[in-house]
Amino acid sequence: MNTTTNSLYLRKAIIQDVPAIHGLLMQAAKQELLLPRSYNELYSHLRDFYVVARRDGESPVGCCALTITWQDLAEIRSLVVDDSLRGQGWGRRLVETCLSEAVTLGVYRVFTLTYVPRFFEGLGFEYVSRDIFPQKVWADCLRCPKFPDCDEIAMLMQM
Repeated sequence: MNTTTNSLYLRKAIIQDVPAIHGLLMQAAKQELLLPRSYNELYSHLRDFYVVARRDGESPVGCCALTITWQDLAEIRSLVVDDSLRGQGWGRRLVETCLSEAVTLGVYRVFTLTYVPRFFEGLGFEYVSRDIFPQKVWADCLRCPKFPDCDEIAMLMQM
């Protein structure tokens, strides 16, 4: 399996990527790195996703989503990179691509709920209280099995 940078690239997700994205997310959820996502959620939010793809057409090996939450707020979610690629900058590239899209859309506040705050701190995100995101709570958190005992760490970047 070739994992060199030359054989990988970022692109928008396509419908055929959903099973691979689901697999990546479920593996990361088992490692308690993020919350699991259902197939239904992935199909409903496919346009939010970017993937790390292989030039040889194999399944994606990383993903990240940018979800618009409100008129001035977006969320980075579902960031995962295959274990074999961790530490090579693909997570950073995925997040930076999503941040660039946020700016293109005119959204200058981006948050994340994470179990890996050090990674996001290195990108310029700052710790904040979840209480400043009521839109997120009403849109997603009420359906989460961990609600109201959320143990994710809220972080925000203002660009």
